[in-house]
Amino acid sequence: MLPSRQPSLRPVDVVVALHLVLRPEDGYETVAELLGIGLGSGHRSVKRLMAARLVLPHRRAVNRQILLDFLIYGVPHAFYAVVGAEAQGVPTAHAGPLLSEHIESAGVIVWPSVEGRSRGESLVPLYEGAAGLVSRAPELYGLLTLVDALRVGRARERRLARELLEARLREGPAQ
Repeated sequence: MLPSRQPSLRPVDVVVALHLVLRPEDGYETVAELLGIGLGSGHRSVKRLMAARLVLPHRRAVNRQILLDFLIYGVPHAFYAVVGAEAQGVPTAHAGPLLSEHIESAGVIVWPSVEGRSRGESLVPLYEGAAGLVSRAPELYGLLTLVDALRVGRARERRLARELLEARLREGPAQ
């Protein structure tokens, strides 16, 4: 049956795809628990990723090259950055752990959170529970900060984020 409206990816799907790059063996329960989403939400997310051909249906493996292209060229437009007032929060984009060691910047961008120890311009995260990933899934947190650099960064920050994402997507578990 044809759907009545155009199906589309949701921001949390980017997070699920990145998690599957890092830990492809994880089941729906593990993904849902780690991300703090419902089991059904995790399953629907993987189904949307399969429909978008970001995940291969027969193996539930991430199509890394297509994901990388989507992260670089699609995410900044489909899930554009919404920057707000100064807030306390968790560093992201160029202030996150992977880019801050390469780029010195006067400004800090944060996901608003009472758990965060930094102050800076606030950025709406791709999904509500992103700030909690700092302690629960530090590697996933790092990848999300690179995606945020693609969404909100300047040319140099975007270029470096792209290079780091390319390297990390190539070095993970085999497709």
